[in-house]
Amino acid sequence: MIATAAAIILSGPAGFSQTAGSASAGKPSAIEIAQRMQQNDLLRAEKLVRYQSTRHYSVEYHGFPKSLAAAMDVEVTFDAASGKSFRILSESGSKLLYDRVLKRAVESEEEASHHPGETALTEANYKFQLLGGEELYGRPAYILRVEPRKPGKFLYKGKVWVDSADYALERIEAQPAKSPSFWITRTQIEEVYGPVEGFWLPQLNRSETRVRLGGAAVLTIHYGSYTIVHR
Repeated sequence: MIATAAAIILSGPAGFSQTAGSASAGKPSAIEIAQRMQQNDLLRAEKLVRYQSTRHYSVEYHGFPKSLAAAMDVEVTFDAASGKSFRILSESGSKLLYDRVLKRAVESEEEASHHPGETALTEANYKFQLLGGEELYGRPAYILRVEPRKPGKFLYKGKVWVDSADYALERIEAQPAKSPSFWITRTQIEEVYGPVEGFWLPQLNRSETRVRLGGAAVLTIHYGSYTIVHR
């Protein structure tokens, strides 16, 4: 997940509760939801040939010794055969934040994209607990608590919302599984996904990181519109 990677950069309703393997009458268990989500993700991935979008990254830092801000526009292309590629179109604001946060956020996502098995929301990487369900963005969704099985670099812990019709990841509210630095006291991540021509793709990412000296940085990514090629 991008925001989990971004946290590394600053270094230097309910109604019922279930355990991972249990299921309420007529409702799938947490494990079944995770398995269906993985199966549907694979089916959608087989149909996705290519997409392209222009993202807008922005970061604001408030704290010692002063407040700073920076922004960047990036053209992102995904190809089923070759993976993701990134082309920086423009950058403005603080050179320090551009180098330490924005540019490295892109580099971290590119690194994570080369190891999809290590970053996927699967039983191999996470333990799941079904907390309940609610309507999210006008659609019914399951709420799962996720705990990483190991403190991986790109894993996280918190809650995820899974669309109950498409079994697709819809929202994440979490923290990194492993603190990337002594200087970071807390990072809170929010990420929103939405359907685009039958594919569920990221729409908005926001992460707030608090540092030990008392400052805080907020990284926001707006993913823009997608141009999609599919089978």
